Amino acid sequence: MTSPLILQAFRRPDQVITLDLPQWDLLIRQARKANLLASLHARLDGLGLLGHIPVQPRQHLSWANTVANRHGLAVRHEVALIHEALANCGAPIILLKGAAYVMAQLSCARGRLFSDIDILVPKDKLDEVEAALMLHGWATTHHDAYDQRYYRTWMHELPPMRHIRRMTVIDVHHAIVPETASIHPDPALLRAAALPIEDEPGLLTLAPADMILHSAVHLFHDGELENGLRDLVDLQGLLQQFSMAPEFWPRLIERAIQLELARPLFYALRYLDHMLHAPIPNDAMECLAKAAAPNKTLLAMMDSFFLRALLPAHASCSDALSNFAREMLYIRANWLRMPPLMLARHLFHKAVISPKTEK
Repeated sequence: MTSPLILQAFRRPDQVITLDLPQWDLLIRQARKANLLASLHARLDGLGLLGHIPVQPRQHLSWANTVANRHGLAVRHEVALIHEALANCGAPIILLKGAAYVMAQLSCARGRLFSDIDILVPKDKLDEVEAALMLHGWATTHHDAYDQRYYRTWMHELPPMRHIRRMTVIDVHHAIVPETASIHPDPALLRAAALPIEDEPGLLTLAPADMILHSAVHLFHDGELENGLRDLVDLQGLLQQFSMAPEFWPRLIERAIQLELARPLFYALRYLDHMLHAPIPNDAMECLAKAAAPNKTLLAMMDSFFLRALLPAHASCSDALSNFAREMLYIRANWLRMPPLMLARHLFHKAVISPKTEK
Protein backbone atom coordinates (compact mmCIF):
# COMPACT_ATOMS: atom_id res chain seq x y z
CA MET A 1 0.00 0.00 0.00
CA THR A 2 1.28 3.46 -0.84
CA SER A 3 2.42 5.37 2.23
CA PRO A 4 -0.17 7.88 3.45
CA LEU A 5 0.49 11.49 2.49
CA ILE A 6 1.01 12.44 6.13
CA LEU A 7 4.03 10.12 6.34
CA GLN A 8 5.40 11.37 3.04
CA ALA A 9 5.04 14.96 4.24
CA PHE A 10 7.09 14.36 7.40
CA ARG A 11 9.68 12.23 5.60
CA ARG A 12 10.29 14.74 2.82
CA PRO A 13 8.64 18.09 3.60
CA ASP A 14 10.27 19.63 0.53
CA GLN A 15 8.12 17.40 -1.70
CA VAL A 16 4.78 18.84 -0.58
CA ILE A 17 5.18 21.74 -3.00
CA THR A 18 4.43 19.26 -5.80
CA LEU A 19 0.98 18.31 -4.42
CA ASP A 20 -2.17 19.37 -6.21
CA LEU A 21 -5.26 20.68 -4.40
CA PRO A 22 -7.05 17.30 -4.02
CA GLN A 23 -3.86 15.87 -2.49
CA TRP A 24 -3.59 18.86 -0.17
CA ASP A 25 -7.19 18.35 0.88
CA LEU A 26 -6.43 14.77 1.87
CA LEU A 27 -3.14 15.66 3.58
CA ILE A 28 -4.84 18.34 5.69
CA ARG A 29 -7.55 15.90 6.76
CA GLN A 30 -4.95 13.30 7.76
CA ALA A 31 -2.80 15.86 9.59
CA ARG A 32 -5.78 17.28 11.47
CA LYS A 33 -6.86 13.78 12.55
CA ALA A 34 -3.34 13.16 13.85
CA ASN A 35 -3.12 16.58 15.61
CA LEU A 36 -0.17 17.36 13.36
CA LEU A 37 -1.45 20.20 11.19
CA ALA A 38 0.34 22.92 13.16
CA SER A 39 3.47 20.74 13.34
CA LEU A 40 3.38 20.46 9.56
CA HIS A 41 3.18 24.26 9.38
CA ALA A 42 6.25 24.45 11.63
CA ARG A 43 8.21 22.04 9.41
CA LEU A 44 7.35 23.89 6.21
CA ASP A 45 7.97 27.29 7.76
CA GLY A 46 11.38 26.16 9.03
CA LEU A 47 12.33 25.13 5.50
CA GLY A 48 10.98 28.33 3.96
CA LEU A 49 8.40 26.42 1.91
CA LEU A 50 5.14 28.07 2.96
CA GLY A 51 5.30 30.56 0.12
CA HIS A 52 5.50 27.71 -2.41
CA ILE A 53 2.21 26.01 -1.57
CA PRO A 54 -1.27 27.04 -2.77
CA VAL A 55 -3.09 29.72 -0.79
CA GLN A 56 -6.00 27.48 0.28
CA PRO A 57 -3.94 24.88 2.18
CA ARG A 58 -1.64 27.63 3.41
CA GLN A 59 -4.62 29.26 5.14
CA HIS A 60 -5.49 26.01 6.92
CA LEU A 61 -1.88 25.66 8.07
CA SER A 62 -1.80 29.27 9.24
CA TRP A 63 -5.00 28.87 11.27
CA ALA A 64 -3.63 25.71 12.89
CA ASN A 65 -0.42 27.57 13.74
CA THR A 66 -2.40 30.36 15.40
CA VAL A 67 -4.21 27.82 17.57
CA ALA A 68 -0.92 26.13 18.48
CA ASN A 69 0.65 29.45 19.45
CA ARG A 70 -2.29 30.15 21.75
CA HIS A 71 -1.86 26.68 23.25
CA GLY A 72 1.79 27.46 23.93
CA LEU A 73 0.93 30.73 25.69
CA ALA A 74 -1.77 28.95 27.72
CA VAL A 75 0.71 26.26 28.78
CA ARG A 76 3.21 28.85 29.96
CA HIS A 77 0.51 30.62 31.94
CA GLU A 78 -0.75 27.38 33.48
CA VAL A 79 2.76 26.23 34.40
CA ALA A 80 3.35 29.56 36.16
CA LEU A 81 0.16 29.05 38.20
CA ILE A 82 1.12 25.47 39.07
CA HIS A 83 4.56 26.64 40.12
CA GLU A 84 2.99 29.32 42.31
CA ALA A 85 0.61 26.78 43.88
CA LEU A 86 3.47 24.40 44.74
CA ALA A 87 6.01 27.03 45.80
CA ASN A 88 5.93 26.04 49.48
CA CYS A 89 5.92 22.26 49.02
CA GLY A 90 9.66 21.88 48.86
CA ALA A 91 9.30 19.30 46.08
CA PRO A 92 11.22 19.51 42.79
CA ILE A 93 8.74 20.10 39.97
CA ILE A 94 9.78 18.16 36.88
CA LEU A 95 7.71 18.93 33.80
CA LEU A 96 6.96 16.04 31.47
CA LYS A 97 6.10 15.66 27.77
CA GLY A 98 4.52 18.66 25.99
CA ALA A 99 4.82 21.17 28.82
CA ALA A 100 8.52 20.32 29.16
CA TYR A 101 9.05 20.80 25.43
CA VAL A 102 7.45 24.25 25.56
CA MET A 103 9.15 25.53 28.72
CA ALA A 104 12.56 24.25 27.59
CA GLN A 105 11.95 25.78 24.14
CA LEU A 106 12.71 22.56 22.31
CA SER A 107 12.23 22.52 18.55
CA CYS A 108 9.54 19.82 18.76
CA ALA A 109 7.33 22.22 20.76
CA ARG A 110 6.57 24.23 17.63
CA GLY A 111 3.05 23.37 16.52
CA ARG A 112 2.46 21.08 19.53
CA LEU A 113 -1.11 20.89 20.88
CA PHE A 114 -1.91 19.98 24.49
CA SER A 115 -4.73 18.43 26.48
CA ASP A 116 -3.12 18.55 29.94
CA ILE A 117 0.06 19.28 31.86
CA ASP A 118 2.12 16.47 33.42
CA ILE A 119 4.51 16.86 36.33
CA LEU A 120 6.72 14.41 38.23
CA VAL A 121 7.21 14.74 42.01
CA PRO A 122 8.59 12.39 44.70
CA LYS A 123 6.05 9.85 45.94
CA ASP A 124 6.42 10.97 49.55
CA LYS A 125 5.35 14.47 48.48
CA LEU A 126 2.12 13.42 46.75
CA ASP A 127 -0.21 14.29 49.64
CA GLU A 128 1.38 17.69 50.12
CA VAL A 129 1.33 18.47 46.39
CA GLU A 130 -2.29 17.36 46.03
CA ALA A 131 -3.37 19.46 49.01
CA ALA A 132 -1.60 22.54 47.65
CA LEU A 133 -3.23 22.13 44.26
CA MET A 134 -6.66 21.70 45.88
CA LEU A 135 -6.18 24.94 47.82
CA HIS A 136 -5.52 26.69 44.50
CA GLY A 137 -8.63 25.39 42.74
CA TRP A 138 -7.79 21.95 41.34
CA ALA A 139 -10.11 19.04 42.13
CA THR A 140 -10.00 15.32 41.37
CA THR A 141 -11.90 14.10 38.31
CA HIS A 142 -12.56 10.56 39.55
CA HIS A 143 -15.05 10.23 42.43
CA ASP A 144 -15.71 6.49 42.27
CA ALA A 145 -14.11 4.78 45.28
CA TYR A 146 -12.65 2.00 43.14
CA ASP A 147 -11.07 4.47 40.71
CA GLN A 148 -9.51 6.39 43.59
CA ARG A 149 -8.03 3.16 45.00
CA TYR A 150 -6.90 2.08 41.53
CA TYR A 151 -4.90 5.27 41.01
CA ARG A 152 -3.55 5.74 44.51
CA THR A 153 -2.60 2.13 45.21
CA TRP A 154 -1.41 0.76 41.89
CA MET A 155 -0.81 3.51 39.36
CA HIS A 156 2.07 5.89 38.78
CA GLU A 157 -0.01 9.05 39.19
CA LEU A 158 -2.82 10.65 41.13
CA PRO A 159 -6.27 10.75 39.54
CA PRO A 160 -6.24 13.63 37.02
CA MET A 161 -7.09 17.00 38.58
CA ARG A 162 -9.14 19.71 36.84
CA HIS A 163 -9.23 23.37 37.81
CA ILE A 164 -12.73 24.39 38.84
CA ARG A 165 -12.63 27.70 36.93
CA ARG A 166 -10.19 27.33 34.06
CA MET A 167 -11.04 23.64 33.44
CA THR A 168 -7.38 22.89 32.78
CA VAL A 169 -6.10 19.41 33.69
CA ILE A 170 -2.93 18.41 35.52
CA ASP A 171 -1.56 14.88 35.91
CA VAL A 172 0.67 14.49 38.96
CA HIS A 173 3.08 11.56 38.50
CA HIS A 174 5.45 9.96 40.97
CA ALA A 175 6.80 7.48 38.37
CA ILE A 176 6.58 6.99 34.61
CA VAL A 177 5.00 3.51 34.59
CA PRO A 178 2.50 1.90 37.00
CA GLU A 179 3.95 0.24 40.09
CA THR A 180 2.24 -3.00 39.06
CA ALA A 181 3.94 -3.08 35.64
CA SER A 182 6.53 -5.68 34.65
CA ILE A 183 9.21 -3.00 34.24
CA HIS A 184 10.36 -0.68 37.01
CA PRO A 185 12.34 2.38 35.89
CA ASP A 186 13.55 3.93 39.14
CA PRO A 187 11.99 7.41 39.59
CA ALA A 188 14.88 8.38 41.88
CA LEU A 189 17.30 7.97 38.96
CA LEU A 190 15.10 10.17 36.79
CA ARG A 191 14.87 12.88 39.44
CA ALA A 192 18.61 12.77 40.14
CA ALA A 193 19.44 13.43 36.47
CA ALA A 194 16.77 16.12 35.93
CA LEU A 195 17.97 19.47 34.60
CA PRO A 196 16.87 23.01 35.53
CA ILE A 197 15.06 25.00 32.88
CA GLU A 198 16.93 28.13 31.88
CA ASP A 199 15.31 31.32 33.22
CA GLU A 200 12.66 29.24 35.05
CA PRO A 201 13.98 28.78 38.62
CA GLY A 202 12.38 25.88 40.45
CA LEU A 203 11.27 24.08 37.29
CA LEU A 204 13.09 21.11 35.77
CA THR A 205 12.85 18.70 32.86
CA LEU A 206 14.09 15.16 32.52
CA ALA A 207 17.58 14.76 31.10
CA PRO A 208 17.65 14.41 27.29
CA ALA A 209 18.03 10.61 27.27
CA ASP A 210 15.36 10.23 29.95
CA MET A 211 13.01 12.53 28.04
CA ILE A 212 13.33 10.29 24.98
CA LEU A 213 12.85 7.15 27.05
CA HIS A 214 9.76 8.55 28.75
CA SER A 215 8.26 9.45 25.39
CA ALA A 216 9.03 5.95 24.12
CA VAL A 217 7.52 4.11 27.10
CA HIS A 218 4.46 6.36 27.04
CA LEU A 219 3.84 5.50 23.39
CA PHE A 220 4.78 1.82 23.33
CA HIS A 221 3.73 0.72 26.81
CA ASP A 222 0.63 2.73 27.75
CA GLY A 223 -1.45 1.92 24.67
CA GLU A 224 -2.65 5.52 24.18
CA LEU A 225 -2.44 5.59 20.40
CA GLU A 226 -4.98 8.28 19.51
CA ASN A 227 -2.03 10.64 19.05
CA GLY A 228 0.45 7.91 18.19
CA LEU A 229 1.88 9.51 15.08
CA ARG A 230 2.15 12.88 16.84
CA ASP A 231 4.13 11.22 19.65
CA LEU A 232 6.35 9.53 17.07
CA VAL A 233 6.97 12.93 15.47
CA ASP A 234 7.86 14.25 18.95
CA LEU A 235 10.44 11.48 19.26
CA GLN A 236 11.82 12.34 15.84
CA GLY A 237 12.28 15.95 16.93
CA LEU A 238 13.87 15.04 20.26
CA LEU A 239 16.34 12.68 18.62
CA GLN A 240 17.20 15.21 15.93
CA GLN A 241 17.96 17.85 18.55
CA PHE A 242 19.73 15.75 21.18
CA SER A 243 21.68 13.36 18.95
CA MET A 244 24.09 16.13 17.99
CA ALA A 245 25.79 15.73 21.40
CA PRO A 246 28.95 13.57 21.44
CA GLU A 247 28.45 9.94 22.52
CA PHE A 248 24.68 10.45 22.55
CA TRP A 249 23.71 7.04 21.16
CA PRO A 250 25.84 4.85 23.48
CA ARG A 251 24.61 6.85 26.49
CA LEU A 252 20.98 6.54 25.38
CA ILE A 253 21.20 2.75 25.03
CA GLU A 254 23.09 2.40 28.31
CA ARG A 255 20.44 4.49 30.07
CA ALA A 256 17.62 2.47 28.48
CA ILE A 257 19.11 -0.75 29.83
CA GLN A 258 19.68 0.79 33.27
CA LEU A 259 16.03 1.94 33.48
CA GLU A 260 14.59 -1.30 32.03
CA LEU A 261 13.29 0.63 29.02
CA ALA A 262 15.31 -1.00 26.24
CA ARG A 263 12.26 -2.71 24.67
CA PRO A 264 10.17 0.49 24.35
CA LEU A 265 13.22 2.27 22.93
CA PHE A 266 13.74 -0.55 20.43
CA TYR A 267 10.18 -0.16 19.17
CA ALA A 268 10.51 3.63 19.07
CA LEU A 269 13.65 3.54 16.93
CA ARG A 270 12.27 0.77 14.72
CA TYR A 271 9.10 2.64 13.81
CA LEU A 272 10.86 5.97 13.51
CA ASP A 273 12.97 4.25 10.85
CA HIS A 274 10.09 2.41 9.18
CA MET A 275 7.50 5.19 9.20
CA LEU A 276 9.40 8.51 9.22
CA HIS A 277 12.75 7.36 7.78
CA ALA A 278 14.58 8.90 10.73
CA PRO A 279 18.38 8.45 10.47
CA ILE A 280 19.08 5.84 13.15
CA PRO A 281 22.73 4.67 13.25
CA ASN A 282 23.04 0.99 12.32
CA ASP A 283 25.39 0.18 15.17
CA ALA A 284 23.00 1.72 17.72
CA MET A 285 20.07 -0.25 16.32
CA GLU A 286 22.08 -3.50 16.27
CA CYS A 287 23.25 -3.00 19.86
CA LEU A 288 19.72 -2.30 21.05
CA ALA A 289 18.32 -5.25 19.08
CA LYS A 290 20.73 -7.61 20.84
CA ALA A 291 19.64 -6.27 24.21
CA ALA A 292 15.89 -5.97 23.72
CA ALA A 293 14.47 -7.22 20.41
CA PRO A 294 11.58 -9.71 20.70
CA ASN A 295 11.71 -13.01 18.81
CA LYS A 296 10.98 -12.93 15.09
CA THR A 297 7.39 -14.15 15.38
CA LEU A 298 6.46 -11.58 18.03
CA LEU A 299 8.26 -8.82 16.14
CA ALA A 300 6.35 -9.60 12.94
CA MET A 301 3.09 -9.41 14.89
CA MET A 302 4.08 -6.11 16.52
CA ASP A 303 5.01 -4.71 13.11
CA SER A 304 1.60 -5.69 11.78
CA PHE A 305 -0.11 -3.95 14.70
CA PHE A 306 1.99 -0.82 15.21
CA LEU A 307 2.46 0.06 11.54
CA ARG A 308 -1.34 0.28 11.36
CA ALA A 309 -2.22 1.67 14.79
CA LEU A 310 0.30 4.51 14.73
CA LEU A 311 -1.32 5.99 11.63
CA PRO A 312 -4.15 8.54 11.99
CA ALA A 313 -7.59 6.99 12.47
CA HIS A 314 -8.67 8.27 9.06
CA ALA A 315 -10.27 6.15 6.35
CA SER A 316 -7.46 6.93 3.91
CA CYS A 317 -4.88 5.57 6.38
CA SER A 318 -6.77 2.43 7.40
CA ASP A 319 -7.36 -1.06 6.09
CA ALA A 320 -9.47 -4.00 7.21
CA LEU A 321 -7.10 -4.80 10.10
CA SER A 322 -6.54 -1.31 11.51
CA ASN A 323 -9.27 -1.42 14.17
CA PHE A 324 -8.24 -4.94 15.14
CA ALA A 325 -4.63 -3.77 15.53
CA ARG A 326 -5.68 -0.94 17.86
CA GLU A 327 -7.81 -3.30 19.94
CA MET A 328 -4.96 -5.80 20.27
CA LEU A 329 -2.54 -3.09 21.35
CA TYR A 330 -5.07 -1.83 23.90
CA ILE A 331 -5.26 -5.34 25.35
CA ARG A 332 -1.46 -5.59 25.30
CA ALA A 333 -1.15 -2.29 27.19
CA ASN A 334 -3.43 -3.56 29.94
CA TRP A 335 -1.51 -6.84 30.06
CA LEU A 336 1.73 -4.89 30.54
CA ARG A 337 0.13 -2.65 33.16
CA MET A 338 -0.60 -5.29 35.84
CA PRO A 339 -0.32 -9.02 36.66
CA PRO A 340 -2.97 -11.37 35.16
CA LEU A 341 -5.06 -11.92 38.30
CA MET A 342 -5.13 -8.23 39.18
CA LEU A 343 -5.98 -7.40 35.57
CA ALA A 344 -8.85 -9.89 35.57
CA ARG A 345 -10.28 -8.37 38.76
CA HIS A 346 -9.86 -4.86 37.39
CA LEU A 347 -11.56 -5.61 34.07
CA PHE A 348 -14.41 -7.44 35.84
CA HIS A 349 -14.97 -4.48 38.15
CA LYS A 350 -14.94 -1.93 35.28
CA ALA A 351 -17.17 -4.07 33.05
CA VAL A 352 -19.69 -5.33 35.63
CA ILE A 353 -19.58 -3.55 38.97
CA SER A 354 -18.79 0.05 37.99
CA PRO A 355 -21.68 0.35 35.47
CA LYS A 356 -24.14 -0.88 38.13
CA THR A 357 -22.76 1.59 40.68
CA GLU A 358 -23.05 4.49 38.24
CA LYS A 359 -26.59 3.48 37.33
